[in-house]
Amino acid sequence: MNGVTTDPAAPTIRKPERGDELELRVDALAFGGNGVARLKLGDRGYVLFVRGAVPGDLVRAVVTKRKRDYGEARTLEVLERGPDRIDAVADHAGAPWQILPYARQLEVKQQQVDEALRRLGRLDGFQLEPIVPATEQWRYRNKLEYSYGTAPDGQLICGFHAAGSWEQIDHIEDCLLASERGNELRRLALDALRAQNLGAYDRRSQIGFLRNLVVREGRRTGQEQVRLVTSPGEFDVDAFAAALGPVQSLIWTQAAGVAETTQGGQDELITGTPRIEEELGGLRFALSSEAFFQTNTEMAEQLYAVAAEYAALKGFERVYDLCCGIGTIGLTLASRAAEVVGVEIVPEAVEDAAFNARVNEITNAHFIAGDVRVVLKNLIAEGVRPDVIVVDPPRAGLSKKVVARIAESNPKRIVYVSCNPTTLAPNAAQLVEAGYKLVRVRPVDQFPQTPHIECVALLERA
Repeated sequence: MNGVTTDPAAPTIRKPERGDELELRVDALAFGGNGVARLKLGDRGYVLFVRGAVPGDLVRAVVTKRKRDYGEARTLEVLERGPDRIDAVADHAGAPWQILPYARQLEVKQQQVDEALRRLGRLDGFQLEPIVPATEQWRYRNKLEYSYGTAPDGQLICGFHAAGSWEQIDHIEDCLLASERGNELRRLALDALRAQNLGAYDRRSQIGFLRNLVVREGRRTGQEQVRLVTSPGEFDVDAFAAALGPVQSLIWTQAAGVAETTQGGQDELITGTPRIEEELGGLRFALSSEAFFQTNTEMAEQLYAVAAEYAALKGFERVYDLCCGIGTIGLTLASRAAEVVGVEIVPEAVEDAAFNARVNEITNAHFIAGDVRVVLKNLIAEGVRPDVIVVDPPRAGLSKKVVARIAESNPKRIVYVSCNPTTLAPNAAQLVEAGYKLVRVRPVDQFPQTPHIECVALLERA
């Protein structure tokens, strides 16, 4: 251990090194949820982002990363509790903000959306509407991905990666983000695999069999899907299926390679159907094992309701649904539009979207597989221009070229559904530069106990 700083207000003579233990006073929360502590380096400042700390805390923390302008640290001990800190409820990863009262979580998320738009996007003149609180603060997720690991005594365990670790798995008995039934399925699967004396995949040696377990539920339908992800090999699938009992969909995925991911691999349907169904916005959606679907069904419905409100459709509009996934947003808007055109780069998702349109007898929506930038260029060249664009990009946001294509297509309104205000801000700024006005933004809390922020933004032709 390197030296310990005992006075967090005292100037230091050097930047902290990795492994240093420091006493830090935290005064803010950064995007992503870490606490912010500031050191004095002579006449200059140095910022440390501190995992596990909230404003007002005095903590003992170890430095885990050192950069020129900032560093990262992990809380080892809370020496003085900040005024907002409350006791944790869950004893597992996945709920880092549970040490903040829920009202405070909402307040911080609202502030961070405003700060991102004004500071990163240099935008003003818009209306930031009050955040929509979640209907459930716990047990709200319809899908969770767990990892298998090995306890110190050699026993097979199942849980989440320890905070900041790519190899250590912390066992959990009750995940408070999952339903009680979801927890039961995870425990049944673990017991069945232990009974077969199967070992976990070791992420360091890249040797071993059991990798992940994905449990997905239809909150409105009661249907369940369990997917076991392993390295290539064999095990008693019949005994595994019998131990779990009746589920709508039981899938075994064999994945080669070293990546820690539940995407890809060779699927085998053990029992049931390859898809389960969920209801949202009065429609029924079929979900294949790797299909993207919002993990909070109840709040996704509210998120899409905000998108519909902002789209303000009168029934004659052509709507482009970009990055459409399995078509959830576009299909919920179809009854209010003349035509919906969905664009998605993942062909399997487009197949699911077309299937969902047929299931719901929606005939005015069709879906195109391809890169958004290329498809938009082709549609514009054909004179097929949108009246309204709805876009729901990944966390990285939209590239400048895609933003330019959207502006070139010249819709009257753009509804941007964002899971990351720090990428919404520059994208919105680019659209403002191209002749649009940011009118309204409404955050929607889909992920209580976490720093993740969803919001919907409305841009109109200036």
